[in-house]
Amino acid sequence: MLHRNNINYILSLFIKKTHTMESKKITFPLIDKTKFFRTLNKRVNKHFKDNNIKTTGNIRLYIKAAVMFTLFIAPLVIIFSFDLPSWIQALLMVIVGIGMAGVGMNVMHDANHGSFSNKKWVNKLMGSSIYILAGNDYNWKVQHNVLHHTYTNIVGHDEDVDAGRIIRFSKHSEWLKIHKYQKYYAFFLYGLLTVNWAITTDFKQSYNYLKRKLSYGDMPKPVTQWTKLIIGKILYYSIWVALPLYLGYGWKVLAGFMIMHYTAGIILSVTFQLAHVMPNTDMPLPDENGTMKNTWAIHQLYTTSNFAPKSWLVEFYTGGLNRQVEHHLFAKISHVHYTKLAKIVKQTALEFNLPYNEYNTMFGAIKEHYKQLKELGKKPVLA
Repeated sequence: MLHRNNINYILSLFIKKTHTMESKKITFPLIDKTKFFRTLNKRVNKHFKDNNIKTTGNIRLYIKAAVMFTLFIAPLVIIFSFDLPSWIQALLMVIVGIGMAGVGMNVMHDANHGSFSNKKWVNKLMGSSIYILAGNDYNWKVQHNVLHHTYTNIVGHDEDVDAGRIIRFSKHSEWLKIHKYQKYYAFFLYGLLTVNWAITTDFKQSYNYLKRKLSYGDMPKPVTQWTKLIIGKILYYSIWVALPLYLGYGWKVLAGFMIMHYTAGIILSVTFQLAHVMPNTDMPLPDENGTMKNTWAIHQLYTTSNFAPKSWLVEFYTGGLNRQVEHHLFAKISHVHYTKLAKIVKQTALEFNLPYNEYNTMFGAIKEHYKQLKELGKKPVLA
């Protein structure tokens, strides 16, 4: 039996520890003497104007959306329509998880950035797909659009580099003895990402964001947000758990639920980490006044990395999230345009003697992420 102190210690590893910087306002220099982003912006705008194309999605994106929804829904239809062996049902739930992550990266992500369509109602509809992925649009927009895209890789402000205390993603985070082993267990924990969404994360985020009055767009009324969140969770569990149990699937319901979420969690987590928790990305801190060294755009170049830029399959499936440099600089442009934009961004960055972080293959990027986990797991040398 575990001693009470040991239990408290284990629980504390999963609890996010508030960083002292959260009380400080972070600012970026407004003047870029090099005029990098002004130059880049002009070139990107010229690309769309010269080719007479919109910055939002096109037929390619709509076809991709249909493919991802099919991956997500079709296996479920097969499971409910035929009496299949348990192992085939398990494989089909893996495909559902692949589709779940695919919908998140290709449809929900673009839509909640406002880049899926030039029509607001379409973006809102497609963005609402987050509810069938166990999430909440208000929470996601604050965490991703506001905190992550503004304060990328800044510990205490970007929640994407805060995994509680169980995984150490930054040299600025507290080191614990257990981190020596994170190179072994981190990838296994990545699969719990969407499970946490479904169970606890959304409630904690809503409480925190409403208290801090954070929003992306209009600030929702607390009653409205809590009502949407609770009703959304009730409907989600009714569809994914209660209904299959009622139909007589028994223990297979929970097993399938976990397989789906674990598959999606692994995919989404690895994709996110390959963009920011890498040897070639920085995790800078502000000065004593809360001011960052670089302007926001240049900060994105130092803190973000691409992977597998020549892989059609990786780019197709990840919704262009393998080109995070382009995404962070131009989040309101649909990912279907990133391949063309990458040439402009890379050329301009090199021209201004700025970094353009990139790994040629996904496997190579995963290896480097593993090395970074290993390095961050080492006990820091005392100054």
